[in-house]
Amino acid sequence: MEKHILALQLSHLLGEEFSREWVYSQIEIPKQDKLGDLAFPCFKLAAKFRKSPNEIAAELAPKLKHDIFADAEPIKGYINIFLDQNFIAAHTLKQVLSGHYGKHDFGTGKTIAIDLSAPNIAKPFSMGHLRSTIIGNSLAQIAEHCGYKTVKINYIGDYGTQFGKLLAAYQRWGDEKTVRQNPIAELNKIYVKFHEEAAKTPSLEDEGRQWFKKLEQNEPEALKLWKWFKDASLEEFNKVYQLLGIKFDLTRGEAYYNDKMEAVVQLLKERSLLEESDGAQVVHLDEESLPPCLIKKSDETTTYATRDLTAAIDRYQSYSFSEALYVVGHEQSLHFHQVMQVLKKLQFPWADNMKHISFGMMLQEGKKMSTRRGKTVLLEKVLEEAVHLAKKNIEEKNPTLTHKDKVAQQVGVSAVIFHDLKHDRQNDVEFSLKDMLTFEGHTAPYLQYSCVRANSLLSKGGFNLQEASPSLLDENAWLLIKQLRAYPDVVKTAWKEYDPSKIAKYLLDLAKSFNQYYTVTKILQEDQLHARLTLVYSFSQILKEGLSLLGIETPEAM
Repeated sequence: MEKHILALQLSHLLGEEFSREWVYSQIEIPKQDKLGDLAFPCFKLAAKFRKSPNEIAAELAPKLKHDIFADAEPIKGYINIFLDQNFIAAHTLKQVLSGHYGKHDFGTGKTIAIDLSAPNIAKPFSMGHLRSTIIGNSLAQIAEHCGYKTVKINYIGDYGTQFGKLLAAYQRWGDEKTVRQNPIAELNKIYVKFHEEAAKTPSLEDEGRQWFKKLEQNEPEALKLWKWFKDASLEEFNKVYQLLGIKFDLTRGEAYYNDKMEAVVQLLKERSLLEESDGAQVVHLDEESLPPCLIKKSDETTTYATRDLTAAIDRYQSYSFSEALYVVGHEQSLHFHQVMQVLKKLQFPWADNMKHISFGMMLQEGKKMSTRRGKTVLLEKVLEEAVHLAKKNIEEKNPTLTHKDKVAQQVGVSAVIFHDLKHDRQNDVEFSLKDMLTFEGHTAPYLQYSCVRANSLLSKGGFNLQEASPSLLDENAWLLIKQLRAYPDVVKTAWKEYDPSKIAKYLLDLAKSFNQYYTVTKILQEDQLHARLTLVYSFSQILKEGLSLLGIETPEAM
């Protein structure tokens, strides 16, 4: 609110050349509290007005008048705004108490389709799939907070040449009894062996392609094995999703589009977009400075692109999405760029609303995790170890705690999720079990404990929502109020940039402000007790809600 009011007044004073939107974009938050609550730099105005930034600031500052402004000071080319603390505190806390604080309505009536997780069948659910899963889930939570209806799609990798290789590997080295006892581990074992042997005997690659062709042609033996591998994989995946607390609106494999791809191929032919190249069929993208998009290989088998084109058309027909987000690692950027350009060539106007939400890799010793090289860390094992460590900490620090197993799961799983989401989406994340399971510092357990501490104060103080008193208390309270004040903008920014780390970092700052307030303030003393508890309650509500936007639960006690 205050940034909008300041932008409106300044744009009016500066004239039509400086729009309210431009002025708003220039407003800063001073790093030092003594410099005010908002700041507007005048340096970019110097050329226009032929005056120094100091002179411009000195002329503009006295003209800024509003109930929420306590003072406006020109300092070194900036206009520093000091807000009316009593007004802002009361306004902020009343909004938090309404239960709608931080929510937005700009997504009302719109649908977002989000493609996330997408593990491959017959392969272990590794740490490499964690990022897509939890980033996508968090974006869905944030989107719903902004008014959108979301459709979370788990697009299972159950088709393609790699499954031909798996079928070939099973025919050579598979044992039904052994695989049925431990399907994912054994199938992964023979898949890794296939690649090791293929490096020495290249003809194995042709064998894998032949088996995939049998699968595309619905050959009974290939279909039977494929279905068995798929069912066993989904059963294992669901254990991980249950631990993470993630549910999908639609779980669908690539194979679902097997009988629908030919219609897309024909559409490409009708639009004269499909051309032959070395026996394969491609769509040229020279005008977009991209390599050709491969639609059918020389052996007539389809590709990822063929299936993704078909899936995109099907999703729009099913959901009429306003945006379709593909939460997939940045190594797939070229693929999605090609797919989206082909859809544009097919003249689908909604193709402009498809976005690849890329992210950095999960690294192990500085290198990408790889199933085919046997270098992978199982997500389920990491989650189980995190829960085990949380349980151990509970036994040591609070052995009488009720519902220990539930709390240990909430804390342990949240530690893994937050360790990832606190990083900028585009950055690589080095896998470190030690860092992930640290229960101090910039971690989910630190945030969860801050919320538990707040709830304990509310219980001891007998807080009653009906007696809430939204008002400012002292300077220490003001710092926490300012953090609460930032929440709606943080949510909006996290959505606009498709980056949950904006919320994760904000929550760390929020908890830090609360714990500083807790340290210097006797919250439970009688004088102004209701006002202090109202602030504590407001903090706990925003922290708990912010954590939920990251897919993190908050225990009642720890």
